[in-house]
Amino acid sequence: MFRPKRKPRIAGLSFNRLIPNILTVLALCAGLTAIRFGLHGKWEAGVLAILLAGILDGLDGRIARLLQGTSKFGAELDSLSDFVSFGVAPAMLLYFWTMQAAGGLGWALVLLYSVCCALRLARFNTMIGQPDLPPWAYNFFTGVPAPAAAGLVLLPMMMTFQTGSGFFHHPVVVGIFLVGVSFLMVSTIPTFSFKRFRVPMGYVLPTLLVVGLLAAFLVTEPWTTISLLGLLYLGSIPLSAHRFRQLSRQAQEIQGDETVAPAGDEDAG
Repeated sequence: MFRPKRKPRIAGLSFNRLIPNILTVLALCAGLTAIRFGLHGKWEAGVLAILLAGILDGLDGRIARLLQGTSKFGAELDSLSDFVSFGVAPAMLLYFWTMQAAGGLGWALVLLYSVCCALRLARFNTMIGQPDLPPWAYNFFTGVPAPAAAGLVLLPMMMTFQTGSGFFHHPVVVGIFLVGVSFLMVSTIPTFSFKRFRVPMGYVLPTLLVVGLLAAFLVTEPWTTISLLGLLYLGSIPLSAHRFRQLSRQAQEIQGDETVAPAGDEDAG
């Protein structure tokens, strides 16, 4: 008796593998919501939305690796979300806040920041999976990553929240930040990635204490604390460049010793 063949069932996708993409979509929504807050002049809410997008962006990649849910689709979605949340949303917030007072020049500087963010993300995507990077280079980014750039370019606005001063509100000051951060994004300056940062056992308790103090300051003086963290990150850029050059020299010395040693053995023989 002839029986028709059953169509094979399409295997469903585990919900755990969807969690990273869900976080990425939430980060995208947070970035778009920041633009909406900017349209209504709710500056603090707009900055908080971008900070939330940064937190979600930091979680999605780590959770994807933990759950073994990395995929090309997730990488492309993450890049698009980063451009909206950290390339477009901060630029629009700053334009609505003060740069529109600078006319066409203000709009040009805002465009410069967004274009540099797009170029930075495109360069990062082309470097994914590059096989010839030395092991120590994986602890560094090339240029400032998009989430950190969004935090840096919003520093004038966050400082104004705390001080109420009109100095940081001036289009010239904000324009300097836009140009400077744009340069840092597309530069080849090595910056710490903190992805493989390990805390020595002797520093575990002090680190937890610092985290607790940081959480207390975030509750009591949020904008001052976040601004200081941004300034500390700026200060770490020269240190990261120095550390990168130091590791590069050490690697070259090791390679030089490995190539010289066989020649010495042959002469001895």
